[in-house]
Formats: sequence, structure tokens, C-alpha cells
Amino acid sequence: MTAPVPLPDFALEVASPFVAASGLRVDEYDGAHVRGHVDLGPTQHTPWGVVHGGAHCSIVESAASIGGSAAVSGRGQVAVGVHNATDLIRSTTGGRAEVEALPVHQGRTQQLWQVEVRQEGKLLARGNVRLQNVDASHLS
Repeated sequence: MTAPVPLPDFALEVASPFVAASGLRVDEYDGAHVRGHVDLGPTQHTPWGVVHGGAHCSIVESAASIGGSAAVSGRGQVAVGVHNATDLIRSTTGGRAEVEALPVHQGRTQQLWQVEVRQEGKLLARGNVRLQNVDASHLS
């Protein structure tokens, strides 16, 4: 039997600089749902003063990966992104945005998650992330 993989602390204060720059704060998560928020602003801006699409892509992939990994951690696995298709719907210059991720499919080897980023109820971005379930021992 494979030992469960402990999930890391998802607090921004202990995250890598890249993950911390996205600003995603995870409010709750499990293997079937991730909810969080992000305070968007100038640190994520393009030269034109709007939030960069890459910030949304990073937020979407992080939320999906957290939920996917929670779903398979008991099997000694983690979920890693293999495809991210994020649609950028509406621009913003900043402010609080809510993030919600839900699984569309959770299989033995792969998962598909859908993530929405909303500000005041309006959709800013929506992404689908395909994740590969891999043995944690293969990552070291």
C-alpha cells in the first residue's frame, strides 16, 4: 500500500515567489471543491494597467492542482497540470476576485477541473485544466 502524500501549506507566506505573486488565497479545499480569493492589483498588471492574462492562468492552474492533489493524496499521488485552457472574459484593473474550482472528471490516471474567477459576480476568467495523477515518489 502506498503512503498518503501530506498536502503542503497553501498560505502565500510560505509559497514560492511565483505562486505568491499570483495572490491566490485558498479559503477551503478538498478533493471535490476549491474555494478561494485573490486581491488583484498593480503587481499583476500588464504595461497597459490591466491584470495580465497569465495571472489568471496561474490562478486557474493552482486552484485545479490543489483540488486534484487533494483528491489523490490518499493514494500516494499528486496531480500535475498537463493542459491549461483559460479563457479571459473580462478585464479588470484590480480588486477582490473569488475563485471556485470543481472537478468535471476524476479518473484513475487523469482529472479535468473547471475553474471560474469572478469579481462582483461577473466572470473574469474561466479555465479547464487537465491534470495527470502521478506517484509522488516520481517527483523527487
